[in-house]
Amino acid sequence: MAEAADFQGMNPSPARRWLRRTASLIVGAPLVAGLLAGPAAPSAQAEGVAKAPTGSRTVAVSLDTLSPSAPVEGDTLSVSGTVTNKGKKTITDAEVDLRVGPRLSGRTAIDEAAKRTGYQPGSDPAKLGGSYSVKIDKLTSGVSQDFTLTVPVNKLGLDDAGVYQLGVSITGRTTDYTYDQVLGIQRTFLPWQPEDSESRTKLTFLWPLIASAHVTAETGSDEQQTPVFADDDLAMELAPGGRLEQMVSLGRQLPVTWVIDPDLLASVDAMTRNYRVRIGDTTVAGTNQAVAKKWLTALEAAVKDGKVVALPFADPDLASIAHRGKNVSGTLSHLQTATEVASTTVETVLHVKPSTDFAWPVDGAIDPSVVDVATSAGAHKVIARSDSLEETAGLLYTPTAARPIGGGTTAVVSDYRLSTAFTGDLAKAGASTLAVQKFLAQTLALTEQDADKERSIVVAPQRAPTAAQAQSMARALQALTSERWTQPLDLIAAADQKPDSRATTKVPRASQYPKKLRSQELPTQAFQDIRTTQDSLESFQVILTQPDRVVTPFGNAVNRSMSTSWRGRALEAQQYRDAVRTYLQGLTNEVQLVPKSDVTLSGRSATIPVTVQNKLVQGVDHLVLRLTSGNATRLKLNDGGAVAEKPIEIGGGHSQSVKFDASANANGQAQVTARLFTADGVPYGEEMTFTVKVSEVTPTVLLVIAGGLLLLVLAGIRMYTHRKRTVAGGAEENDGGEPEQPSDPTPDTGPESGNTSGPGEKVDR
Repeated sequence: MAEAADFQGMNPSPARRWLRRTASLIVGAPLVAGLLAGPAAPSAQAEGVAKAPTGSRTVAVSLDTLSPSAPVEGDTLSVSGTVTNKGKKTITDAEVDLRVGPRLSGRTAIDEAAKRTGYQPGSDPAKLGGSYSVKIDKLTSGVSQDFTLTVPVNKLGLDDAGVYQLGVSITGRTTDYTYDQVLGIQRTFLPWQPEDSESRTKLTFLWPLIASAHVTAETGSDEQQTPVFADDDLAMELAPGGRLEQMVSLGRQLPVTWVIDPDLLASVDAMTRNYRVRIGDTTVAGTNQAVAKKWLTALEAAVKDGKVVALPFADPDLASIAHRGKNVSGTLSHLQTATEVASTTVETVLHVKPSTDFAWPVDGAIDPSVVDVATSAGAHKVIARSDSLEETAGLLYTPTAARPIGGGTTAVVSDYRLSTAFTGDLAKAGASTLAVQKFLAQTLALTEQDADKERSIVVAPQRAPTAAQAQSMARALQALTSERWTQPLDLIAAADQKPDSRATTKVPRASQYPKKLRSQELPTQAFQDIRTTQDSLESFQVILTQPDRVVTPFGNAVNRSMSTSWRGRALEAQQYRDAVRTYLQGLTNEVQLVPKSDVTLSGRSATIPVTVQNKLVQGVDHLVLRLTSGNATRLKLNDGGAVAEKPIEIGGGHSQSVKFDASANANGQAQVTARLFTADGVPYGEEMTFTVKVSEVTPTVLLVIAGGLLLLVLAGIRMYTHRKRTVAGGAEENDGGEPEQPSDPTPDTGPESGNTSGPGEKVDR
């Protein structure tokens, strides 16, 4: 009983009481901790919600305008923008000020200053203050307020020529701070050159007119070959305010070198006439002819007195070809064709003669294989970029762009900093202003690297700038038109500049090619697909009476399949290639054998007809229809062989029935195969098989038929003899009586009379 009571806790031993107290403490600890902790900490409840900015990041400062971008003595600097309270507290007694200085020592110093975000005492200069500030009594959380600061340039404290850091800051108080502190700051750069420089940098700015592929391989089913567009998006880019419209309207006022993809010109030129736009499984008439005509007219006027560089047709991806396509048969020949058609297209549409001596790999990234492919089509100059062809000689200045890289090839090396200055979203005024000021600062700093060394610098921006990016580029170039520290130079002249002997000329190894760019390349399968399409096209064109109607649109479509514009759009690129291949297959199927049912032959010889149909608009020839007997012992064709052939020539929209002689030697079935071949023996289309059933006439059957014929002949003789006797008996009776009177006055015209002429007809003897 004692053990039972102890077990039930009625009279526990000291040891058991200790165990129970320990267990209760262990179990109750989390509960007590939870009660003491209370509700979850705010940071845990608000996980994923960004904390409100504090300190010098409390207020976002946007610099929307800065005029003039590069002031001179006597100017008044005007800076306008917006301050936005991103914090949770109301700001009071605020003041917006300019902070100018220090003078930056070079291009690297500019880069470092651009990266700083918060206020840094010691690095950021004191504010101007005084009458050149804007007072803001109260700025509530989430509220924005505009400001404009106007300061005479001679009050900015600018000394020697160079690039100065320019900052706009807001100082104020919140309920958390009872003293003034910097709550926000934005930095930019102010190029300062009070006097014209004796040394100027020659600046070449490429102005690219490149778009993605829009035209399909389809040309409609009419005689006019109406082009079919995959969409009507190109019209939006050409319309007022569109990307391409802005590129032309801005570029015509600037000293730039036009770099044009001829495919864009060909596409817009096609839009000036009748064209169709694919929507789902059908097409509708395009309606933007006026937009296309206006754009082409404006472009022709813009390039009339400028320099034009034509890329190979459809801007083929040189790096993709070099790394993944050159070993696929025929790929390099497409590049050669794309280069040849480029000059003709530009001259036809714009009436100017372009230079086709330049190749432009994506982002100017090169390696030996890229250079080889770039020059394989006849180009002797490759537009590279300084982050690919990096300097290794420890130069303290940026060298001239042109430099020999061997094999008679010149690399025109664009400057990385300047070429990437206008990337990203520049639709907001603040972002655009910062980009423009940094570009101007970099060009001035570059010029000041070595005032005694005149250099030629090339800027190669992104291939397809947005409208906002184009506007920012134009603002920067317009600020340089005064030629205070730069002077314009076209790309052709830049490539002919004397190279710097100390500049890098060694092309980087293949292993140094950027992995990010390599991952965006067209796969090897893409070039294999193109090879398949080209093989089908070559087989198809040999039977056409007007091959140019097919070769030209499909040749252009093949070039578009290799376009640089497909980078980052692998699925769309695959869909385009598939559409080209499918459409070509559909055209080849328009010339086909009409399905044939089984044939039965009764007799030793007969004719087997086979029909070939041509649904194309144009005629076909150089085709051969081949018939093959699967059992030559039973069924022979033509001269007794197992194979018979006949040439085919059919007009557009017609069919032709071809007859083959056949002879049978035995009863039964024989499989016959019909197939079309080109004149050089290449199979065309699918083969067609049908059965010929032979029902030969046997000797027994012939004897039966002959016996039947004999009986018919004997019966005829008997009937003739009987009739003759009857007529003779009647004549004897007439000799003893009255003369015979004819019962029918109509002359006998039956076959037996020998008179086959009708009444009133004269028989020609």
